Amino acid sequence: MVPKLVCIAGPQRGHEFMLAEGAVRIGRQLDNEISIADPRVSRHHCKILPDGSQFRLIDLESHNGTLVNDLPVRQRVLEHGDEISVGQSVYIALLQEDAVPAPLSIEFDDTKPWVTRRTSGVEGETSPPAESSVAGRQQGERTSRELEALLKINSVLGSVKRLEELEQKLLETVAEVVPADRGAIIMVGDSIEHFNSIFGWERNPEPGVPVEISRAAIDRALRERVAVLSDNVKVGADTASQARGATGPAHSLLAVPLVVFDRIVGVIYLETSDCQVHLDEGHLEWLGAFGRVAAVALENARRAQWLENENRRLRNELDLDHNMVGDSLPIQEVYRFIAKVAPAAATVLIRGESGTGKELVARAIHRNSPRADKPFITLNCAAVAETLLESEMFGHEKGAFTGAVGLKKGRIEVADGGTLFLDEIGELAPNLQAKLLRVLQEREFERVGSAFPIRVDIRVVGATNQDLEKAMKDGQFRADLYYRLNVVSITLPPLRERREDIPLLANYFALKHCKRSNRPVISISAEAQAYLTHYDWPGNVRELENAIERAVVLGSGDAIRPENLPEDLLEIDIPTKNLLPHFHEVVKRTKRELILNALKQTGVNYAEAAKALGLQPTYLFRLVRNLNLRPRIREQLSSQSEPPAPSR
Repeated sequence: MVPKLVCIAGPQRGHEFMLAEGAVRIGRQLDNEISIADPRVSRHHCKILPDGSQFRLIDLESHNGTLVNDLPVRQRVLEHGDEISVGQSVYIALLQEDAVPAPLSIEFDDTKPWVTRRTSGVEGETSPPAESSVAGRQQGERTSRELEALLKINSVLGSVKRLEELEQKLLETVAEVVPADRGAIIMVGDSIEHFNSIFGWERNPEPGVPVEISRAAIDRALRERVAVLSDNVKVGADTASQARGATGPAHSLLAVPLVVFDRIVGVIYLETSDCQVHLDEGHLEWLGAFGRVAAVALENARRAQWLENENRRLRNELDLDHNMVGDSLPIQEVYRFIAKVAPAAATVLIRGESGTGKELVARAIHRNSPRADKPFITLNCAAVAETLLESEMFGHEKGAFTGAVGLKKGRIEVADGGTLFLDEIGELAPNLQAKLLRVLQEREFERVGSAFPIRVDIRVVGATNQDLEKAMKDGQFRADLYYRLNVVSITLPPLRERREDIPLLANYFALKHCKRSNRPVISISAEAQAYLTHYDWPGNVRELENAIERAVVLGSGDAIRPENLPEDLLEIDIPTKNLLPHFHEVVKRTKRELILNALKQTGVNYAEAAKALGLQPTYLFRLVRNLNLRPRIREQLSSQSEPPAPSR
């Protein structure tokens, strides 16, 4: 088949557009291959180019963006079934042989008067067809044909999965029994007033002529939950349909609601404009039986298609270029955040404890943005002396101060066109906060020693481990700068909140540092893994990497074992006692006894106890915390404060 786009929503619904060897441009102007009269569409919105055996969609810097499967894109290689949203129009890319026939365009005729000859409740008993309805027909042949159609539907339901293809097959099967000229399947959402999808069918379609159906009949079938049969529909000589040149006036029509578990999910509609053909009570009853089977299949297909689209959307969100490791729920939220904010130009504020990977997130935002081929410039606001930070950030002119022997471009200017990452932005001096605010507001600055403004096109990503709201209230951080920075923000989870990622990270770091140290790749023993997983990691991922690097460098075996880990890790209690080597249990028990005895002898005086043990007081405090000795120490204090028992 020839690859093509099929419009499934918008003013061009039902139209097909071939993807030829050249570019196919989509936009509002008439010189586009696909011209859309929509104010939300840019004059030249996007284009589709052949890329070898594939097709690449490129957004042409449109005002409202181009969406593929509900995600904004700048460039994307299209896949079969991708949905492309341009303004209010939606196109589906059909690139393979199993393409679904395009649904015909639908128009509702709200002006058609109609007379109902008979209605039937959805679940009520129906009367047998009148003899006049079967006059001139061979009842046996008709019954046989109806049964064959009902049996045929079972094979259709088992072989078709896509909603549009199923709707097409169902209407074609119905047409073998009901002598209708046209029809439609309409699926509703949470409310019967909201149509999720409309699929039109015509027995003998004419190019460019829409399928016209009665809105009044559909509304009644949905609202009153009744099957509607209308024969000899009255139509005036000068109706809207005749004026539009649409399909001919209806002579008979059927509208049967589709019900699943007592919930209306849609309606199936048929009509004929041949005055020699009558849709009768027999057709109504058969279509009601057919609808009860089809309703479940249509709802299942719609649900499966929604899940498939949601799956694809989530995969696209997680299809990121990044150096982060982990698949826990908290880190997946971070991935989704990156996928949403990367295509935009908004300023981003990344919060989190030290070592949680704020710079990695900033780099991922840059690498998945339209600025990916432009510079990514970092500046740690706490690592540069305040006297030098202004020159480092804004640059300086020759002779601006002593030692300025030449012109120097600052980080802001070097980042032009790309992304500027300001780490530890909470440490920025007040005078530089005002200058940074101007950069964010006006996208311009002045070098030190210059009076000429320089305009830049940058995206600013800030990071901090401070409480900026508190700093703002204390007068240490400008409120206007805070609100400019906090356009889009995220707080990264500490490592203790995503413990399931620790084994992945530990093995990643072990492999990384084995290569750096020219060592064979070593594993991590189950005992060491238990310590790593249950430690709280106050230094987060950075501390974990340091611990693994230390174990790789100092270890000599084929695996990282508990004795290769930092001492702090071995002082914690872990629930899997059966995994602990006896040696480490004895060491911890001995440490507890020594510390408790020293505190008891000194009256719980930490300074004296640390001196007696030959330790620094800060290290003693850490041992007490890691060995969970505080409850035992409180018991000692309470026993010392109790009055002595009276002598007898």
